[in-house]
Amino acid sequence: MNDWFSANGWLNTTLAAAGDAIWTYFLIGALIVCALWYTFRSKGVQFRSQKEMFRVLGHSGISDRDNGKRISAFQAFAVSMATRVGTGNLAGVATAITIGGPGAVFWMWIMAIFGSSLSFVESTLAQIFKKKEKESFIGGPAYYIRKGLGNKWLAGIFAVLIIVNFGMANNSIQANTICSAMEGAFGIKPLFVGIILAAISMVVIFGGIHRISKVSSVIVPIMALGYLLLALYIIFSHLGLIPQVFGIIFKDAFGISQIAGGGIGVTVMTGIRRGLFSNEAGEGSVPNVAATADVSHPVKQGLIQALGVFVDTLVVCSCTAFIILFSGVDITSGVSGIKLTQSALAAEIGSLGPLFITIAVFLFAYSTIIGNYYYMEANIRYLTSNKTVLVLGRILSGGVFVIFGGIASLDLVWTIGDLCMALQTIVNLIAIVLLGKYALTALKDYNAQKKRGVTEPEFHRSTLPDADLECWD
Repeated sequence: MNDWFSANGWLNTTLAAAGDAIWTYFLIGALIVCALWYTFRSKGVQFRSQKEMFRVLGHSGISDRDNGKRISAFQAFAVSMATRVGTGNLAGVATAITIGGPGAVFWMWIMAIFGSSLSFVESTLAQIFKKKEKESFIGGPAYYIRKGLGNKWLAGIFAVLIIVNFGMANNSIQANTICSAMEGAFGIKPLFVGIILAAISMVVIFGGIHRISKVSSVIVPIMALGYLLLALYIIFSHLGLIPQVFGIIFKDAFGISQIAGGGIGVTVMTGIRRGLFSNEAGEGSVPNVAATADVSHPVKQGLIQALGVFVDTLVVCSCTAFIILFSGVDITSGVSGIKLTQSALAAEIGSLGPLFITIAVFLFAYSTIIGNYYYMEANIRYLTSNKTVLVLGRILSGGVFVIFGGIASLDLVWTIGDLCMALQTIVNLIAIVLLGKYALTALKDYNAQKKRGVTEPEFHRSTLPDADLECWD
């Protein structure tokens, strides 16, 4: 079966060429320009509002108007972090280092620092244009494209792209990483692991957003804290090497000393691609869950999701990068993905390393699979109210494509994911460029209320009189 999915096949080659062309000639430049533009237009909201980000997150354990059924800001944050903190942090960072060199890590940081402004804008827009349902809210790019731009066909295109990307390709990537880790640590056949993973994913997926949010709010803090503590132990064990490692990253980032990869172009492109896959800033995925939160002002969720970009890349991804670079493993040996991270941990903490990373991968990837599914569901529900289609989507996302990911080649599933991510991001960037004014007006309103001494600002429809709003008084 693996031979059929060979990375040398025509399908992988064709998709890779298409994806590389989009990234090389358009998307990287567009992401950088948009990120810098909204950093400037928001007056650096991701820098000057960090204290408020933590304050809002700390006061978001329940929804602002809790009735026992609404999704709180923290629960929405947990689901978004479940999708962000996944294989991109463990396998994706390792892949970035082997393809683009240590300098790729620097460009992942840059993407996070400035790209967080995009996450703020898209998540705030999702809140502004969200739709009210019986027990919660629903929204995302398909919804703000339809309501904000009045463009049905572009909204429909985005919905289809995110269904394919997150419900199918991305879940295949997560499953592939889990199966590879299990095979490397315990010798368990990928197909068997894929079937088990599909079964336990379906249990949560069929419970909808409420079950997904509850499971994510438990798993995410535990897995992130555990991984952070391990990384801190390794970092403090190598304090003397910190200047050397930073030196390698910075030199390689600007092509001064290429250790892996073919030049600065490869380094920059790989860093930004893997950074976007991990933190999803500007991709249009996180807004789907940001819209579900019951908050008093759209900016609250925008700030929380901007913080999520920092946590994902500057903290968790950096932990993986430091573990690999401190370990001294040969990044040019041909070993890539999760197996490289396993080798690095084995070099640092012995035989417990592969076991620990296998458990971490399972939790990271499993939480991502169930979070990814919700992105798919929100967009299926945008396209149709047919419950049979929704059930079919659950079976495909949580079952078929999880098993597919377990038996497909690593290169093929990443290639499909990269292409879908590129197309989806293009559509979302078009939308947030045209609609960003609404998010900036909401930010201005939020800051004005804070200056007047309002502890918990409230948003009213009159703030945006020309917008088609459904959920605000």
